[in-house]
Amino acid sequence: MSIQYSDVAYTAVATAENGRDGRVATNDGQLDVVVNPPKELGGSGAGTNPEQLFAAGYSACFQGALGVVAKNVNADISGSTVTAEVGIGKNDEGFGLIVKISAVIPNVDATTAKDLIEKAHEVCPYSKATRGNITVELAV
Repeated sequence: MSIQYSDVAYTAVATAENGRDGRVATNDGQLDVVVNPPKELGGSGAGTNPEQLFAAGYSACFQGALGVVAKNVNADISGSTVTAEVGIGKNDEGFGLIVKISAVIPNVDATTAKDLIEKAHEVCPYSKATRGNITVELAV
């Protein structure tokens, strides 16, 4: 279910110049980076790229969602990490993305870890936004 503009608690604002081969900055100055296509896509690879920025955002958001679901079941996720791998490649419509989310949760058993990441995938806003649009694989 979509939220309404009246429900928005925070809005991030970023502006790009020159697309994938330029600069991206937020309106508050907290992020200001050079973006360049990676060498694998024919670019210089000198700066970051949109896929790295998406991976960073998705992994941070997913870690937050993991914390919410862990708290609900009193699971200890201290020392845990979440890694997002965002791939880009050609598809029938030009290019598409694929994501693999991996979590390391050292203080729970494998079954609990799997359950926690599946529940986190249900509540994470990035997961909700990508659901049905791109392949997202979960791994522990």
